[in-house]
Amino acid sequence: MPANAPYRRFVALGDSFTEGVGDADPSRPNGVRGWADRVAEVLATAAPDFAYANLAIRGRKLLQILDEQVEPALALEPDLVTIYAGANDIVRPSVDLDDLAQAYDASVARLVASGARVVVFTAFDPGSAGLYAPIRGRFALYNEHVREIADRHGATVADSWRIAHGLPDGLASADARLWDVDRMHLGPAGHQFVAIMVLDALGVEHDLTPLPLPEVPTLARSERLRADLDWTRQHLVPWVQRRLTGRSSGDTVSPRRPGLAPIE
Repeated sequence: MPANAPYRRFVALGDSFTEGVGDADPSRPNGVRGWADRVAEVLATAAPDFAYANLAIRGRKLLQILDEQVEPALALEPDLVTIYAGANDIVRPSVDLDDLAQAYDASVARLVASGARVVVFTAFDPGSAGLYAPIRGRFALYNEHVREIADRHGATVADSWRIAHGLPDGLASADARLWDVDRMHLGPAGHQFVAIMVLDALGVEHDLTPLPLPEVPTLARSERLRADLDWTRQHLVPWVQRRLTGRSSGDTVSPRRPGLAPIE
């Protein structure tokens, strides 16, 4: 299928990144929109019979995504599949990325063998400062696994690590304005950038443009400390508590688009 051919059956797999967490829309299932919906909205304009399913669930780790979502996705007989898995593994205290890559490789091979075009993602560069800076090397190693898997099976790479080439001058992927207030999930502007990245990787013509970004306020040191403390209480502490107790933010969440249907 040529890169610019219309896709008619799009299935998105993954965790909160693909579910759309951080891009609030109360009118949609699970109260979110996200980059996958934005991509589907564009693809629907080229195919009157277009249908879209989103099986992603927040908090899922790589093996859970493969175990729970690959079979249902194949049953839908898609011609386009996106899959992003691994971020929730990378941030755990310990992880064997080599073992996870073997499982990921096998599932990507199955998806490609189905005849669907498969899009995989590298992780964002967390930068040399901030919450994820100490495990930046893990993100880089994970990305090399993803690129190798894509090369081996002919999958398309949506390269989040290198997304900076599509950002306005002076804007980095770690810029807070692209992220939700929880500093863990993309905000609307970030999801829009990912949608543009995916459509460009597919070679699909579109008219999506970056969303306007607010001006960066100048905060006094005391204000920054207060904001960091509020974030720690509201977002970091609950996240750590879930890790310590073996709970997940997705424990009571179901796939918001479990079957193929037209996009709203």
